Amino acid sequence: MQLLSAGEPATDAGADLDLDSATIPLLARRMADGTLSSVELTRAYLRRTAAVDGLVRSVLAVDPTALRQAEESDLRRACGQSRGVMDGIPVLLKDNIDTAGLATTAGSRALHVPPRQDAALVAHLRAAGAVVLGKTAMSEWGNFRSPWAVSGWSAVGGQTANPHVLDRNPSGSSSGSAVAVAASLAQVAVGTETNGSIVSPAGHAGVVGLKPTLGTVSGSGIVPISARQDTAGPLARHVVDAAILMSVLRGREVHHLLRPATLMGARVGVWRQTGFGAETDQVVESAVDLLRRHGAVVVDVELSGLDRIGATGRSALLTEFKHDLEQYLRTRPGVPQTLRELIEFNEADPIELSAFGQELFHDAEKAPPITDSRYLEQRRTATDLARRSIDDVLAAHGLDVIMAPTNGPACAVDAGDAPGPSTATPAAVAGYPNVTVPAGFAGPLPIGVSFIGGHGEDVAVLRFAAAFERAASARRAPGYLPTMP
Repeated sequence: MQLLSAGEPATDAGADLDLDSATIPLLARRMADGTLSSVELTRAYLRRTAAVDGLVRSVLAVDPTALRQAEESDLRRACGQSRGVMDGIPVLLKDNIDTAGLATTAGSRALHVPPRQDAALVAHLRAAGAVVLGKTAMSEWGNFRSPWAVSGWSAVGGQTANPHVLDRNPSGSSSGSAVAVAASLAQVAVGTETNGSIVSPAGHAGVVGLKPTLGTVSGSGIVPISARQDTAGPLARHVVDAAILMSVLRGREVHHLLRPATLMGARVGVWRQTGFGAETDQVVESAVDLLRRHGAVVVDVELSGLDRIGATGRSALLTEFKHDLEQYLRTRPGVPQTLRELIEFNEADPIELSAFGQELFHDAEKAPPITDSRYLEQRRTATDLARRSIDDVLAAHGLDVIMAPTNGPACAVDAGDAPGPSTATPAAVAGYPNVTVPAGFAGPLPIGVSFIGGHGEDVAVLRFAAAFERAASARRAPGYLPTMP
């Protein structure tokens, strides 16, 4: 197996395998017929990581047992005991997901003592035979330490780069998971989202990302922001891989996820959400034209109450963060146990406050308790408004999904995270599924479109996303340009 420079196709000559285009079903067939082993596949990803990750800084740690896990997978297969389509498939995990034997830091130097056991979703992955390759970089504390945080930066991992243009922001907070998948450093990765932290980095990296319905994936063993919005979800280069990983994360394989829907006759509400820029508007218009050419009925829609959803939701998150984080910290002996102790750790650390402050930590420390009537009303209001904003539009127009732009062109890293439009908030606060798929480019920078569905409609949005992906064929491998041409 030969090493490749970042700009070369992610092809392993020894195994005649194009990592960028390979899907999990293809890899499973190759392993079943003996033309590929999990060890060969795992080595290919490890060697590509060694060759490429120095440019993008998306992988924080490689699991030293990865090849042993792959050997065990190959042995199971040789004995006729394969655990299914994910057996032997290399997976990377965001660094806020507890993984026994590996650091789980949420990007913070304070969480320096590794967890004692796997998160529930990691146990599901191991039970399915997946190979845990390692941990990915993330925006520190899920971008919930300061309103001036820079996406993709943490005191543990430094700054992750966008693989398409290296001086551009990768978005966050699942920056490393999205970038690693785009750069073909793993077949799939797991991210987490509170409000846009899966779909936004996926859109910026030009890959698929699913934020599932809240509660579909166990949150046990994941560093939290809020149990009322947090969820883990898959990132992948192909919708079929996202669907397969999603089925394992929820604890069972659901094979009907693999059948794409048809665009013919589908009813799609287009929420154009202005403010992303002319290039994004053009990508959305091209997506609308594609849907119509393939027989979909397209209706322009608007989602209501966004300002109030955002304001009440942000206030509620402060209370939830303090409560849920301190509850989680009690499971991690040897690290700070309270938000006050984390604040003091950051003040004493030479790196933690070097890029931005911890204003949100101070605000959360002063937030009312989880039993406070004002907080309870804020959470109830935010969730109800968000659900109505989606449910009412779906019902009024008889829609299958709502389509919206996921992201605009990535800004320069040194520009920070300038406030701008978002289409992630309604589904995030409602707890509804939202999947982003590559749809086009602004120069060399990817633009994604999101498909949002009602509560529990994860399979439906994934199948629709697969149909759109097949029709659009918009994804392309990163170019690793040093700067914008």
